[in-house]
Amino acid sequence: MYIKKVKLESFRNYEKQEIIFNKNINNIFGDNAQGKTNILEAIFICGLGKSFRTNQDKELININKDYSNVEIEYFKKDREGKIKLELNQKKDFFINDIKVKKVSDILGKIYVVLFTPQDINILKNDPSKRRKFLNIMISQLRPMYVHILNKYNKTLEQRNNYLKQIKYENKPYDMLDIWDEQLVDLGTKIFIYRKKFIEKINNKIKNIHLITTQNKENIEIKYKSNIIDENKYLQELKNKRNIDIQKGYTSVGIHRDDFEIFINNENISIYGSQGQQRSSIISLKLAEAETIYEEIEEYPIILLDDFMSELDKKRIKGFIENIKENQVIITSTEKILLDKNEINYYNVQNANIEML
Repeated sequence: MYIKKVKLESFRNYEKQEIIFNKNINNIFGDNAQGKTNILEAIFICGLGKSFRTNQDKELININKDYSNVEIEYFKKDREGKIKLELNQKKDFFINDIKVKKVSDILGKIYVVLFTPQDINILKNDPSKRRKFLNIMISQLRPMYVHILNKYNKTLEQRNNYLKQIKYENKPYDMLDIWDEQLVDLGTKIFIYRKKFIEKINNKIKNIHLITTQNKENIEIKYKSNIIDENKYLQELKNKRNIDIQKGYTSVGIHRDDFEIFINNENISIYGSQGQQRSSIISLKLAEAETIYEEIEEYPIILLDDFMSELDKKRIKGFIENIKENQVIITSTEKILLDKNEINYYNVQNANIEML
């Protein structure tokens, strides 16, 4: 799988731009604030339906315009395709010029794995970053997961609102049974998805990390959840009702799931060095890429946003050795010299791209 062409119109700082990529390595380089990351963002949006940088779609539109268009032409082993985003008052996607009903309908058309310098935050204290990583990976491979997750979040919001109504308006407790049963049903399904994909990643990440670290570090991911089975899940919700009513939110459920990464049996978020944490993120994302390949028998597109600047030469070498047949699109401030045969270079200045 690879992207053949990207067309941008009134997207971020681009007025009109067309970029043709090769199916191997593509290096987009230039000074900061020229528009390099915007290209990766456009590709990511057409793969997952949303940006990795903002939740505000209006930020994607060129400041001098009231609309924005992105078009991606891609190739898979058995077919070609096109995804188009039209953004003005609302966000519309088209697959091969046919408008889709839901954003989730574009999932599974192109598969991307994104690396950014901010990925180190996955290992910091906020579990929401780790849940987001899981959600992005699973949603590409299991579009139904997005539907279930959205229903869960809506049900969770409704339960939290009702908790406040019990506290301030003396609403009856027994109405919580409705929300509890729905949360348990949806939450258990999400738990099964996550547990299965953590197992898939664990099956791959050990060998990847040994290569990246020259056989020095054993790595393991441990999934943390307060869900064991449906009956205990439901009982725990009931046990925590009084606490939840006082706090005004639901304290039990998959919205509090987490995972931890251990190197040589030590939690790297606590004991790991900066280098170990970066290597772990590399291994985690490469394991994600291998999991995608195992599922669809095609290599996902790897997007590297100024990622190499954070690595030393040994870690770069270990990283490159783990990239196989993937198309890679790299942004950097300077041209990156790699021992690869096919590599295209693109210089970006003031939102103008010149292929060298």
